[in-house]
Amino acid sequence: MINRRNFHVLAAGFVLGSAGMAGRVQADNKTFRIAYQKGGGNLIFLKERGILERKLEPFGWSVKWTEFQAGPQLLEALNIGAADFGPVGEAPPIFAQAAGANIVYAGYEPASPKNEAIIVQKDSPIKSVTDLKGKRVALNKGSNVNYLLVRALDANGLSYGDIVPAYLPPSDARAAFERGSVDAWVIWDPYYAAAEISLGAKTVVDATGLAPNVAFYMASRPIAEGNSDVLKAVLAAIDEIDGWIKNNRKQYAIEMSAKTGLPAEVVERGINRANLGARPVTPEILEGQQKIADAFAKLKLIPKPVNVADAAWKVGQ
Repeated sequence: MINRRNFHVLAAGFVLGSAGMAGRVQADNKTFRIAYQKGGGNLIFLKERGILERKLEPFGWSVKWTEFQAGPQLLEALNIGAADFGPVGEAPPIFAQAAGANIVYAGYEPASPKNEAIIVQKDSPIKSVTDLKGKRVALNKGSNVNYLLVRALDANGLSYGDIVPAYLPPSDARAAFERGSVDAWVIWDPYYAAAEISLGAKTVVDATGLAPNVAFYMASRPIAEGNSDVLKAVLAAIDEIDGWIKNNRKQYAIEMSAKTGLPAEVVERGINRANLGARPVTPEILEGQQKIADAFAKLKLIPKPVNVADAAWKVGQ
């Protein structure tokens, strides 16, 4: 969904120690604090339609919405007890867990591998992943596309050392890509769709068969383990709005275009490549996340290995 990959920056600097107490105090107040990012797709629609408020009313809970600039800030808010629940991509929770954050994997959206890809300029001589050897490749360090690049290189007999990574955030990477100062760009929607439509960029390979590209819903551990019924109702509300988006993708694109300023064509292409439907995490999904964590540890992108299962939601506790 639009901007589902915008939660990508390395999670660092977590303030530890007060999450449990703050989370329990907030739970007693029965205000569910949901974090979202500006332009955050399905949650924006959920907020406007009041679906979550209706789902939580039978439990006696109210809802407070708080906007965050990016995933690290959102996860830190969960960790210190300033928020209860929010969406991120695959990478930020791994960095957060490595930093000791007191958060759990509460839910996820299905894998959407077509929402991210390695792209090149329309007149580039690069035709395959093997052609990237010795080339300068732009990407956001530690993001989901970092894992896509690692997997794509490995699947084609290359190592990470065979390319020259240019670690740039999306806006800077787009400028470098347009100037031709990088040979390829590993990126996600809506930036991916925008480059295709406005620049004629070509796809070398998307993440199909290489990286899952799953979006996660993270929760503070005290809220998740002390209020399972409430968290299940939250996931049901998100799944309800996902169902509407799934059946009204063109209308969604029109409305999101008005909210974000992105061309409707860009939004629609991105949402058409997304798989939707919020659900609780499964052991299989966490196993996939563990592979990403192990890859990041091997590349020393995180300071120590992590056991993803330690951050699984223990439903009913």
